[in-house]
Amino acid sequence: MEQYPLKVLVAFAESFTERSNFHAWLMKHGYPELAALSSAIRGSEEAFVWLMKNQYFHYAALDGAIDKQLKARIWLTRHEFPLLGALADAVNENKQAINWLEMNGHQIMLFIAQKIRTFRDSQVYDYHKMHF
Repeated sequence: MEQYPLKVLVAFAESFTERSNFHAWLMKHGYPELAALSSAIRGSEEAFVWLMKNQYFHYAALDGAIDKQLKARIWLTRHEFPLLGALADAVNENKQAINWLEMNGHQIMLFIAQKIRTFRDSQVYDYHKMHF
């Protein structure tokens, strides 16, 4: 995710707020993978399938890791996506991950984690969501 401009990452984070137009903004400005990731995290199986079909496996794994799927979290580690692993762990309030993000200057990832956590904590979990 480090390759995206700051304003794009802020838009991604804000896509988790109620009545947000940032999902549409991501699509309009050429970031369909982040729009799909946002939708997948929100529970869209169609978005998850799109991520897999379009070879955004790391984002599909991030979605799973956020949902505490061990297989997805392991995949992120094995395929050398430490930032995404830390983001997933920070969403789940892992203090080591939060400290690592802070110490390595990834404040935007902490902001994203907080937005996802707030969204997720306000939802009813769907046990039928696809697994990575």
